[in-house]
Amino acid sequence: MTSRERVLAMLDGRPVDHLPLMPITMMFAADRIGEKYGRYALDHRIMAEAQIRTAGEFGFDHVSAITETREAPDCGASVQYFDDQPYAMDESRARLAEKSALKDLKMPEPRGGGAMNDRLLGLSLMKERAGSEKIVEGWVEGPCGASADLRGINTLMLDFFDDRSFVTDLFEFVVELAIRFGRAQVEAGADLVGIGDPASSLVGPRIYEELVWPYQKRLADGLHAAGARVRLHICGNTRRMLAGMAKLGCDIVDIDSQVPLAEAREKMGPNQVLLGNLDPVRVLRDATPETVFGALAECHRQAGPRYIVAAGCEVVRDTPLANMRALAEYARSH
Repeated sequence: MTSRERVLAMLDGRPVDHLPLMPITMMFAADRIGEKYGRYALDHRIMAEAQIRTAGEFGFDHVSAITETREAPDCGASVQYFDDQPYAMDESRARLAEKSALKDLKMPEPRGGGAMNDRLLGLSLMKERAGSEKIVEGWVEGPCGASADLRGINTLMLDFFDDRSFVTDLFEFVVELAIRFGRAQVEAGADLVGIGDPASSLVGPRIYEELVWPYQKRLADGLHAAGARVRLHICGNTRRMLAGMAKLGCDIVDIDSQVPLAEAREKMGPNQVLLGNLDPVRVLRDATPETVFGALAECHRQAGPRYIVAAGCEVVRDTPLANMRALAEYARSH
């Protein structure tokens, strides 16, 4: 079985030769080819090279175009760039510091030559070089994450209580942009598109169900309609949201280390493919290969057969190589 065949079989509920392996690597991948992360995040050629070489070295079943947001810079957001660290949104100069600016915000074109276009070029390159063997993964920002990038995360959290009408207008805009961007990623070669919405784990269950969930559902449905398989990644403690997340219909749901996989399985049912939830710091980085292997066995036991091997969130850049090989050894042997 090729990596691509393995992942698709797992998603379709067909037999696989062994468990798929799909960890998130960004800074780790850049370091493996000796490049600064600042260049990795902004140059599709470096990203593609790092992903292909890292996937080959450790037996990953996918290559991924995930970096920080590409949508917000193309919307005119103020971004702080760093040489060898992730870039950051400058909340003091938020693009939508004034709510009235939303009505004048133009929908950027994914192929318009900006940050989104760079991701599309990276996907095309990875499809050309690795797409017959491995799953090619694109990425879009979810409604909470994309809105926080434009409005400021602290301000957005107040908006949930102060001005729900504005929040829904903003969600309408960012979800339409994400669907357009996701469609372009599928056209560029993505088999699967991840939805990254970490900010949604900060809201309570009522706000999630009433405001956030409907737009996550619209986004997931839009990506499926574009021909993509869909992966949901929400960092943090999502225990109060699991039942809602199960109803989104995503092909893969990532589970972070704060959430017991047994609880996720109970809330999401036997057919949902779960990924994770190894602690990326205390276990994957700081423990021994034997501990990593044993912890994965427990993850697998809790998740059951519809399971993909990975950490609960991004692999830390200084993770020992022996521990990464333990991930691959577990996947290949089960």
